[in-house]
Amino acid sequence: MKVINVNDIQRAVSKVCMEINYNLREGMEKIIEEALQKEESELGREVLKQMLENVAIAKMEKIPACQDTGVCIAYVQLGQDVRIEGGFLYDAINRGVAEGYVKGYLRKSVVRDPLNRINTGDNTPAVIHVELVPGDELKIILMAKGAGSENMGQVSMLTPADGLEGVKKFVIKTVKEGSINACPPVIVGVGIGGTFDTVGWLAKKALFRGMNVRNKNEFYAKLELELLKEINDLGIGPAGLGGRITALDVRIEYAPCHIAALPVAVNLECNAHRVGEIIL
Repeated sequence: MKVINVNDIQRAVSKVCMEINYNLREGMEKIIEEALQKEESELGREVLKQMLENVAIAKMEKIPACQDTGVCIAYVQLGQDVRIEGGFLYDAINRGVAEGYVKGYLRKSVVRDPLNRINTGDNTPAVIHVELVPGDELKIILMAKGAGSENMGQVSMLTPADGLEGVKKFVIKTVKEGSINACPPVIVGVGIGGTFDTVGWLAKKALFRGMNVRNKNEFYAKLELELLKEINDLGIGPAGLGGRITALDVRIEYAPCHIAALPVAVNLECNAHRVGEIIL
């Protein structure tokens, strides 16, 4: 049994909150560079060059790569042989987020009440998802998720009769309607199956996957590439100014569902894809 103190969790979360806002996810610069080689539109190429310049400045100056430093989403994989001591896991993560966003002078974007709109002042609470897994490690993957892309996500409760074509049609429609406001080129997270409450998390979970990592299921891996091609054939392009590269990637997560249901969700991620990982 591994014992992990909440103070270690808080310190690690604080540090990573700052780092992910100054640096895009590992591998993102390479993906954008590759997109630049493929882009055919002059305007699109110029947008991608400016994105790379912006990333380099943020990294060098230690300033946020995007002014929307987002709501902090924590995906926790808690080993069943881990014991947390000194406090509550959720409190430790939230104290770390508060410390990181205050010390790093990052924009605080969370309001206490969705209608009264009073800012909490420290970007907490984070959105925390916990999965119990085998082993004695605590892994926390943090994402700084901006509202521009988050607001463009959609959920649809299709019927089994809609089938694969219905799923593809919904994904393409969502990207077509929302990607311009989501700062393209985007990363498209797709959730299929589960229930109304779980399919949105599946779409978000897909965005936590590493760069250039396909679904382990061959059928869904092939579907990811098919959707990526169809999306890039839309011609929306970088910043919505036209071009070949509307999406950098499509990722799908799926789950068992009721025989009479076919839930689908799409969660878009902007080109400022900010994700970092902690392993204790």
